[in-house]
Amino acid sequence: MEEEIKVAAPVAETPAVEAPKEGERSARRPHGDRGDRKGPRGDRRGDRRDRRDEPKEFEDRVVFINRVSKTVKGGRRMKFTALVAIGDHKGRYGFAVGKAAEVPDAIKKAAEAARKNVRKIHLVKGDTIAHDVVGKFGACNVYLKPAPEGTGVIAGGPVRAILELAGVRNVCSKVYGSRAAINVVRATDQGLQSLKSYKETRVLRNKE
Repeated sequence: MEEEIKVAAPVAETPAVEAPKEGERSARRPHGDRGDRKGPRGDRRGDRRDRRDEPKEFEDRVVFINRVSKTVKGGRRMKFTALVAIGDHKGRYGFAVGKAAEVPDAIKKAAEAARKNVRKIHLVKGDTIAHDVVGKFGACNVYLKPAPEGTGVIAGGPVRAILELAGVRNVCSKVYGSRAAINVVRATDQGLQSLKSYKETRVLRNKE
C-alpha cells in the first residue's frame, strides 16, 4: 500500500515593517482617526467658542444658599434653595429663588427665573437714586438715601447685591427689622420700585 506523502505549500514571507524612527509619525493612521474629516461636529465646537466670547447681557450673583429638608414617610428629603440676583449695571435688575437637589441646579433655575422677571429703575446724575425712600416687606424695612459721587455703595450683602447689579454706585442704606436675605431683597426691590422721577413728581403736584 502506497503511502501518501503530503508536501506543505511554502508560506509566503511577510515583509518586515520597519518601526518609525524617533521624531517621525507613522504614515498609517490609527483606527477611528478623524483628522481629515470636516463635518458639522467641528462647526458646533466653533459655535461654542463663539458663545463663550460673547458678552453676557446680565451678570449673575448668588446672594444666599440654604439647605432645606422635607420629612416624608420614607425619611427626609434634602434640597437646596438659592437666591440669585441679576443685573446689567444700567438700571435693570431682577432676582428669584430656585430649589433643587443640587446647588448648581438650584442656582441655574433661580437665574433663569430672574431673567423672566426683570425690573427697571431710573438713575440720576452721579449714578444714584432720585430721593430718599423706605422699602417695606413683612417685618423688614430698608432705608435708601442718595449720596454724592465718590461715596460708593454703603450697604449690607443682599442690599449691596441688588444696588450694584442695578447700576447704583453712590447710595447709603440701613436695614431695620428682619434680616432674612429674601425679605431684605424684596424690601429693597419695593423701595426701588417706589422711586419717582422729577417729571412724575411734577405731575403728581399738578405742576404740569
